[in-house]
Amino acid sequence: MTEKKARAPYRVKNELRFRPLEVIAKTCIAKSFYRIEFGGEALVGFNSPGFDDHIKVFFPDPATGELYLPQVTEEGIVWKDGIRPLSRDYTPLCFDAEKQRLTVDFYVHEAGVASDWAATAHPGDRLAIGGPRGSLIVPEEYAFQLYVCDETGLPAFKRRLSTLSDRHIKLFAFVDESVGQAYLDDLQGVEVHWLGSGKMRESVTGLIAQLQEITLPDEDYFIWLTGEGAAVKELSDYFITQRERDADYVRAVAYWHHK
Repeated sequence: MTEKKARAPYRVKNELRFRPLEVIAKTCIAKSFYRIEFGGEALVGFNSPGFDDHIKVFFPDPATGELYLPQVTEEGIVWKDGIRPLSRDYTPLCFDAEKQRLTVDFYVHEAGVASDWAATAHPGDRLAIGGPRGSLIVPEEYAFQLYVCDETGLPAFKRRLSTLSDRHIKLFAFVDESVGQAYLDDLQGVEVHWLGSGKMRESVTGLIAQLQEITLPDEDYFIWLTGEGAAVKELSDYFITQRERDADYVRAVAYWHHK
């Protein structure tokens, strides 16, 4: 194995478990996120080593309030009464193993299952999570790091920032500057380009024109692309095909899809 590949991001598997949780506290952050802290004995053994890990968040039935918790069996996942509850993927912002507290930031937007639940959530409310089933472990010391996201990716980026001691990175954020500054707070060592909220899908061509002006190194780099699916694919194709970057060092994940 070459030194370059030895420093490539790598995947690890986690035990798949479904955990019922209870809301402990809720705070509004940057007028755009609900930060909700969850607790419960089911968090024993929870593990999330990747900065952009995804947990599946299962919500109670909006009509009855009943929480249908799936089970893992030798035959696979079994859904109680054959009912699959409403669910969405979220990044764990942080986990305190000593206190058994899990924190998740919910971006507030119109007519969203998760956003609507978070807006009315109170201490004592319950939901369930599954995973993360697997994690991507990304080394922190790459000399060149470039990140693209919208509001949905800010929690993962915030988590990444918390572990980087020596920051020399670029962020292109389809976020309003006032929200991004308030949410991320500490941007020392980050060269930020605020591109405006809700503009990722329509402005990806303009972003690529900006990226074209950046000299990319041939090695020792990491590129992270998240947000709307079509835009993420276009950016991924640009970096891998046009700029000829190694796909092992380009992390592209669709966080949502335009309907």
